[in-house]
Amino acid sequence: MVDDNFQLFSSIRYEPALLELSPEQLADIGWRGQPSAFYMLDFHRDRMLRAAKHWGWSAAVDALAGPQGLKRLQYFLQDITRQAGNNPHRVKIILARDGALSHEIRPTPPTPLNNLFPACLPELACACNCTCEHLGPTGESRLPARDFAFEILVDNQATPKSEFTHFKTTHRPMYDEARSRSHLGLADKKEVLLVNAKDVSIMEGSISTPYFWRDGRWVTPPVSQGFNVTQGSGGNDGTTRRWALERNLATEQVVPVASLTDGEECWISNGIRGFISGKVKLH
Repeated sequence: MVDDNFQLFSSIRYEPALLELSPEQLADIGWRGQPSAFYMLDFHRDRMLRAAKHWGWSAAVDALAGPQGLKRLQYFLQDITRQAGNNPHRVKIILARDGALSHEIRPTPPTPLNNLFPACLPELACACNCTCEHLGPTGESRLPARDFAFEILVDNQATPKSEFTHFKTTHRPMYDEARSRSHLGLADKKEVLLVNAKDVSIMEGSISTPYFWRDGRWVTPPVSQGFNVTQGSGGNDGTTRRWALERNLATEQVVPVASLTDGEECWISNGIRGFISGKVKLH
């Protein structure tokens, strides 16, 4: 049963090092060409705005819509992080149906900038950390660090599609239960993949978007443009997922659970850690 008092949220990385990027770099990776310490701020705003429109929360839509809504969100975040100094933080932005914003904030570990804005996800055959074909607009290397530190598990129960898997809200029992079944703590370098109950394909990660190497390219489970119970794999249209698709780092494709192999490479991404390498663990 869903609590009618659920709220929308998005977790964003406060990263002061992003303010040091050159104008040439910003043209390629900055949000709308503007310098910002808030990782993919416009994508976070867009995602919450789409959810507010879906549920008809007119006050919340008014609070975030248009250039003024984006500015309002930026000023809100600047006030929150004023005392954070030069240290990266995780900020959870929470939006109520009346348009009120609240937040939670805590420090988060350092992440290489190349993992926040990679030029590519390395091809599976690329065993070295080469830089020859993975350069940014000014000739600098943009290859992400690839240490396979994360274990990628698969949930042993299936999850039905719903509005609450398509949009990111505070109603999260399906994710909490998947993590509990896999005995995952917040600090663990592990992720669990949710399984679509309808076709036994990968839906998404509990806190991330997954990418798999299929047919010579990186793919991620498809997501319908708006919530549609008959289309897509049922997961969330994440910020880093959108960024990867718009820059051709990956493409959409259904990923059957039966196609996974133990030890295969898998990338995951989210709005706090960027893009992270891992390996699937089935046993």
